[in-house]
Amino acid sequence: MSAKLSHPKIDIGINEKDRKAIAKGLSALLADSYSLYLMTHNFHWNVKGPMFNTLHTMFMTQYTEQWAALDLIAERIRALGEPAPGTYKEFAKLTSIEEVSGIPKALEMVRLLVKAQEATAKTARKLFPLVDKASDQPTADLLTQRQDVHEKTAWMLRSLLEE
Repeated sequence: MSAKLSHPKIDIGINEKDRKAIAKGLSALLADSYSLYLMTHNFHWNVKGPMFNTLHTMFMTQYTEQWAALDLIAERIRALGEPAPGTYKEFAKLTSIEEVSGIPKALEMVRLLVKAQEATAKTARKLFPLVDKASDQPTADLLTQRQDVHEKTAWMLRSLLEE
């Protein structure tokens, strides 16, 4: 006779409907974050020209930070009781960031990364009203941290485009 294992309900003070909706928003953030990570790493590998060393190093710092953030976002989705997306197919459906074809010139890479950083910040910001309504402080903290990183990184990249 085998005993059936029961799965205890999640009881963290956020109702199931809100948990699912927050996890869905975090899945979009994870997809944007992964797309941004991939774009940044691609540009790190393929940048060339007079700004090579500066951009190569800057992009490495950025993709390293983004890589660590992916785990934080995915683990928050899991803590809310939902599966985290983890395939290119899922990310492609969820992301707001357009995939880059070919290898752009160095300053075009910077422009594309500004746009992708800003898109990721907007995805995080869009989730805030629901997170606030649900009193989900851990997710609010994560979103605040991610917005800060993406807005600051966009500013630093944007500064490279000024005369």
